[in-house]
Amino acid sequence: MKGIGRAGLISVRTLLEANPLSASAPCRIDAGGTFDIRAFALTHRTIYPTTVNIALSLRTRMRLLPFDDGWIKISSAGFEKEETHRIEDVPFDSPMGIMFAAVSYFGFHGLRMIIDTQVPTQASLGGSSTALVAAVKALSKLKKAVGEKALSRKGILHLAFQIEDSVAGGFCGAQDHAAAVYGGVNQWIWRFGEPGGLAERRTLLDRSGQRELGRHILTAYSGIKHVSGSINRGWVTDFLKGKKRESWMEINAVVHELARALREGLWHEAGAALAKEMLLRRRVTPGALIPFTERLIDEAAAAGCGARFAGAGAGGCVWALGDTRSIESLRPVWETSLKTQKGAMILDCSVDPSGVT
Repeated sequence: MKGIGRAGLISVRTLLEANPLSASAPCRIDAGGTFDIRAFALTHRTIYPTTVNIALSLRTRMRLLPFDDGWIKISSAGFEKEETHRIEDVPFDSPMGIMFAAVSYFGFHGLRMIIDTQVPTQASLGGSSTALVAAVKALSKLKKAVGEKALSRKGILHLAFQIEDSVAGGFCGAQDHAAAVYGGVNQWIWRFGEPGGLAERRTLLDRSGQRELGRHILTAYSGIKHVSGSINRGWVTDFLKGKKRESWMEINAVVHELARALREGLWHEAGAALAKEMLLRRRVTPGALIPFTERLIDEAAAAGCGARFAGAGAGGCVWALGDTRSIESLRPVWETSLKTQKGAMILDCSVDPSGVT
């Protein structure tokens, strides 16, 4: 094609004019995040490095529409500027870099990607990874439309993680993508060194259990945006130097306890395990707490709940877990505190059972 410097590229403008495509995926709350980073999991295979996450019904939707041949245009809620680039010049280090990387992987051009989300911007709920999973799903549908085989869920997880981790320079975890792909409530045992997959998935609750869990959790957005990249880099750098390794092992063991308690529906015990992990995190990752989120976590403890920052913390969201009475008593306390911070709120959501669609 004239003006395009790469072989094997496909214009999808005509296909999308006839049939625009879309996909969506859920965000997540979590415990044990960090062991889903390769440097942590690969070097500590023998302790069964693990993460527990809960997919939330706050979804990010990706729409693919036609655009000029040779060009890709991407826009997203929460970002002031759209990005438009020729296929051979797409940047991978811009705010939309991972999206351009995904389109480039598939070799498509002549499309516009529009991202709509129910997730607050930079809320530490895995928003960028969720959007990427939705993008890979939509592009996989487009792949099928041009006569090739669509990706399986396992394939979407593998590709989305590889794209984001590569662009992030190896400091990206895989749990955000995993929750977005599969939905539900899962424990992940990270197995990066083994052929055939990134992780072993252990489903903790069926749909009935997921609905019940929804009565035992509360998620609040602090109104303060976070940036996870520098935080994760700091944790990995310290870990590689051998700092605080024993405490990281303790964290991993506690998350296994949390998984067991959730599987058995022992909500108070699960809340206690989450509180124990947070106690360890205060020592190991002090930069993940800011005064306002620390206040929310302390208020949860006073109400008899366990609570933890989501993702890498340093702003973003905090979530609490406990018996229904404790959660009900915590809600008005958090509502009062959240009124003091612009943009802060309790998120109206439930457990998402479906994953990417």
